[in-house]
Amino acid sequence: MHRDRIDAALAARLVAAQFPGWAALPVVPVEVDGWDNRTFRLGDSMTVRLPTAEGYVQSVEKEQTWLPRLAPHLPLPIPVPLALGAPTDEYPWPWSVRRWIDGHLATRDRIADLAAFARDLACFLRALQRISATGGPTAGAHCFYRGAPLEVYAAETRDAVAALGLRIDGDAAIGAWEAALAATWTGGPVWFHGDIAGGNLLVDDAGSLAAVIDFGTCGVGDPACDLVIAWTLLDGDSRDVFRSLMPADDAMWARARGWALWKALITIDSPDATPAAAAQAARVAEVVLAEHLLS
Repeated sequence: MHRDRIDAALAARLVAAQFPGWAALPVVPVEVDGWDNRTFRLGDSMTVRLPTAEGYVQSVEKEQTWLPRLAPHLPLPIPVPLALGAPTDEYPWPWSVRRWIDGHLATRDRIADLAAFARDLACFLRALQRISATGGPTAGAHCFYRGAPLEVYAAETRDAVAALGLRIDGDAAIGAWEAALAATWTGGPVWFHGDIAGGNLLVDDAGSLAAVIDFGTCGVGDPACDLVIAWTLLDGDSRDVFRSLMPADDAMWARARGWALWKALITIDSPDATPAAAAQAARVAEVVLAEHLLS
């Protein structure tokens, strides 16, 4: 089903048919939408969230099950599932209704104090990692292998290095990648979010971290993937604050650089990336490689 067919009118029909008590509420697109799911406001206090492809469907039941269990242990709001929608002839997958969370997507210009933001994010991630992982969804295909060993993306990373040629320092990229692969995870599984990025973090009107959203790639495993924001959003000083507050040894930091490098390399030439996203990916790769060479 093409994502362009998943529009507000479809969402409104699904709500009216399955949750008639909400049928009179307006359904409108959110200001900034995601890729894995289309999200719509439902009245003033709810959202409708519809996966855009079959590969994202597993996250619906996962979030319905686990978000209510995680929320009481976390210092910031996370999405609250209110209802589970069923597939229909018109829309083939399960979908969800959630409580709306006020806030603005976290961008550098909206964050009042980047070091304080890094501190609050580290506090949230430490709390997430302390939650019992017993019975949690083991890292795998449902989270696109976030939390699993980096080897799953080894071929893709090497292919990207080769394709980029002289646009990057290929020797440094291979060196950083091999260092990440060698820094294996030896701890027990812990909870990870899987996609800690500015688009999944909300700030309030004062510019402080206010909520963490989109747990579609969450699971239990190696939490190094949650440190990628150190290079994608934070800077030198705030990166240092973040690292000092996270339970991350040199090996975990090396794996986190591997995750950041993989994503940056495959984004630079991606046909789905905007020019701004490609340029940002190139900057991330440059910073990651510079840090690797100094480590």
